[in-house]
Amino acid sequence: MDFGRNQHETNMQRTDQRAARSKERLSRITGEIVSWYARNKRDLPWRNTKDPYRIWVSEIMLQQTQVDTVVPYYQRFLSRFPTVHALADAPLDDVLKTWENLGYYARARHLHAAAREIVDTSGGRIPQKREELVRLPGIGEYTCGAILSIAFGQPCPAVDANVRRVLSRLFAIRGPLDQGRTARVISSVADRLVPVKNPGQFNQGLMDLGATICTPKTPRCAICPVQICCRSREKGLEEVLPTPKRRPPTPHHNVTAGIMKDGKGRLLIVQRPPHGLLGGLWKLPGGQQKAGETLQACLRRQIRRELGLDVAVEEPLLSVNHAYTHFRITLHAFQCRRQNGRPKALDCSGWRWTSWVGLDNLALSRADRKVLEGLKP
Repeated sequence: MDFGRNQHETNMQRTDQRAARSKERLSRITGEIVSWYARNKRDLPWRNTKDPYRIWVSEIMLQQTQVDTVVPYYQRFLSRFPTVHALADAPLDDVLKTWENLGYYARARHLHAAAREIVDTSGGRIPQKREELVRLPGIGEYTCGAILSIAFGQPCPAVDANVRRVLSRLFAIRGPLDQGRTARVISSVADRLVPVKNPGQFNQGLMDLGATICTPKTPRCAICPVQICCRSREKGLEEVLPTPKRRPPTPHHNVTAGIMKDGKGRLLIVQRPPHGLLGGLWKLPGGQQKAGETLQACLRRQIRRELGLDVAVEEPLLSVNHAYTHFRITLHAFQCRRQNGRPKALDCSGWRWTSWVGLDNLALSRADRKVLEGLKP
């Protein structure tokens, strides 16, 4: 009986020792990253403010977009919309135009909608409670954690793609990063790591570590501040983890665009519905080719669907290629001549005749811009 009690006490002691070592290791990782960040943080415009609006804008822009690309857009956006009130008061067309070519336009639409909701419900004050923040359009768990930790100093994890990669290597977590089980394990680790003191610096340090040292390929382990704590480095897995996911072949689509002019030489353009990949942007009338359909038949069908017009599709003018994140397109432009009907906004949000100069004031996709630049008189 005594032997059993002694064995139980020994097991309890071992458990306590393991827990203490684990806590010490987590504390060491946190401390090293905060110290490293203080010495090595990148000089970025959103790093010089605690304004939750500016931090929010930066985090939305940085989603799936390189830092160097974001900086000029961030500065231009805040010059045009310096406060949440200014953003809320602006027409969506102005917001999309300022965002033009940054891509993922749903981010801009959600930012605008959230600003209006914040002004309407709290007089323009960014919520400081997680449950209020995540209810806003476009704000998920990562953006919520970033705002709360950086702007308000709350100990919330902010787990983006860079952070997932760092943590998967630090703790030798196997499995594709987008797999449910892997994501839950990483989320649990992040919850335990984020400190009460300096949570914003810690989260930004993890982000910078993933962006500059613990990179997707050929991580620079020799200068990593937490190399001594890295399980992947111990096991020789630093270039194996995270587990790569299988990528399907990139689809390609043929898309058509019609060039139609009125008696004054103005172009007919349409506004996309306010949803989807390029929602709310203006474009040349036309759309995606179906299987077994000629490009000319596709263009006639799409213009009839969008505007209720019957058109004659004449000579091809120009074709341009453009790549999106998950697919590629070739946009084929044709000269068109109106035969029957007057333009009506059927499968679009609006239409207008516009001059070449007027096009500069509208938000269009990069592919449409390529076509228009190629045809500009």
